[in-house]
Amino acid sequence: MLLPITALYAALMVAILLWLGWGIGQIRGKTQISIGYGESKELAEAGRRYGNFTEHVPLALVLMAIVELNGGHGVFLHIVGALLVLCRIAHPLGLHHDNVSHPLRMIGAGGSLLLTVILGGAALWQGIRSL
Repeated sequence: MLLPITALYAALMVAILLWLGWGIGQIRGKTQISIGYGESKELAEAGRRYGNFTEHVPLALVLMAIVELNGGHGVFLHIVGALLVLCRIAHPLGLHHDNVSHPLRMIGAGGSLLLTVILGGAALWQGIRSL
């Protein structure tokens, strides 16, 4: 079975991942820090933006694929996928070493967590219904 909805949002996530990775590369070139973050708060921020993305997005996409394979409604998947993309853009824009409660960080992190829980709940419900 094909996964066109998950494929769409996975591709959009790749674009965000490339954007975040590009930012790290730019800062590494500017600071000449090859490994780690050195004393650069800017590089540490960029690294955490990338790291946070890679820690949270794969599970959300796996859950999205599971829900889609199990017949999840397309509108639901598009809503969750679009919101996840927005959250994953908002989070790095709000992630700053000197402002732990930046609104975009809170929206991005909280929204990503909530959407992952919703997808997990949908997958759980589908699994229970199939018993």
